[in-house]
Amino acid sequence: MSRMERLRRLYRLLRFNVKVKVGLGMLVFLVLLAVLGPPLYNMRFARDPTIPGTFESSLFPCPEHPLGTDHYGRDILALILVGLNNSLMVGFVGGLMATAIAVVTGFVAGYKGGLVDHVLRSLTDTMLVIPTWPIFAAMAAYITIRSMAAFGLLIAVFSWPRAARTIRAQVLSLRKRSFVDLAVMTNMGTLEIIFLELMPNLLPYIVVSFSYAMMEAILAETALRFLGLGPPDIPTLGYLINIYIPMGYLSLMPLTVVLILVFLAMIFVSLNLINVGLDEYFNPRLKKVTGL
Repeated sequence: MSRMERLRRLYRLLRFNVKVKVGLGMLVFLVLLAVLGPPLYNMRFARDPTIPGTFESSLFPCPEHPLGTDHYGRDILALILVGLNNSLMVGFVGGLMATAIAVVTGFVAGYKGGLVDHVLRSLTDTMLVIPTWPIFAAMAAYITIRSMAAFGLLIAVFSWPRAARTIRAQVLSLRKRSFVDLAVMTNMGTLEIIFLELMPNLLPYIVVSFSYAMMEAILAETALRFLGLGPPDIPTLGYLINIYIPMGYLSLMPLTVVLILVFLAMIFVSLNLINVGLDEYFNPRLKKVTGL
């Protein structure tokens, strides 16, 4: 497929698939809010509103503090915006690294075959059956993590095998196609065939794998931070749930907890809509069912 044809397909996807448009719009809104929200909101204060003791503690919502302040004297809305930023960062870094590992493992195993495939497949299957959650929780508890990007990398170490198996299966099917045989006959190298011939045909699967890996990373981070694991001084949405629900904010100031949960729900809904839309557009069987 030529580059122009791929651009046409992308244009048709964004123009006609409502699920992709809605999901992408929600995700772009969240990213802009996470990136631009904290600095724009903090401009009204002469100091960082997320530092403990900055304001009077436990203030109820008022014009200066739309969601009030918490028991540490921090502006709650500023914390939620920063938490959204950090949660999306964990999801992006964790999803990107997990997808990169899965792509390399799946493509090499599927295309090379033989002993290489056996070793990589055995490693992938081993990672799938290992109870990674207790190991990950223990590592998050005892390893000093200074940034959410490092936290995302830690999540990626345990979240790539499922995507790698899916990509390997697709590569096994594609390597038997005639265009691959033609590429081999024209003396193209292994990396050229993988990146120029196979990967363009699997881009939808890779995008969906990244989306699922991003959701998995955010879900893992939220669950771990809710349990009190991870960097104690870096706010995320899971961290805010951990500190606000036990302190009774759900009954005293329910909008605080509701807004956190709404942001989490919007992240998962937007990514899931993109996945479903891509599936409907690129899966021939679903096209027959949905009439797209």
